[in-house]
Amino acid sequence: MDTASGMAGGLASAAAGRLIDLLATDGWAAVKASVLSLWRHAHPERVEVELAEARDELARAAQGGELAELQGLLVTEWQARLDRLIAGRPEVADELRALLVDVGRDAGAAGQRTGALTLEARVSGGGDAYLAGRDMTITKGEAR
Repeated sequence: MDTASGMAGGLASAAAGRLIDLLATDGWAAVKASVLSLWRHAHPERVEVELAEARDELARAAQGGELAELQGLLVTEWQARLDRLIAGRPEVADELRALLVDVGRDAGAAGQRTGALTLEARVSGGGDAYLAGRDMTITKGEAR
């Protein structure tokens, strides 16, 4: 394996891992168009459908407790796709690197996972418990 193909393989591997992580987050919407633009010369509409299907699979797997296994399979699948894309259009590697840098910069804001969350509270002595997986509004007393 020469240095260029080794670097492209490493890039595809890193990008595939980040892509699958993003699919399972609320941040996916923010980077979806950029990811799809990589395939603009090779059936982006098909890639969009396949990514949507992968996102749905991840959501179902998260509910069933099988997320890690599916993530591994999807990373392998999308790494192969990215390898083929880079092999056919080497200029995509620069776009992919730039996308990874941008996504890394925005990861804090966009890295909220979607999926199932289970919260449990036990209260004794007549107290109240408030749990939220995200936003919460509490109104006590009479509504006016």
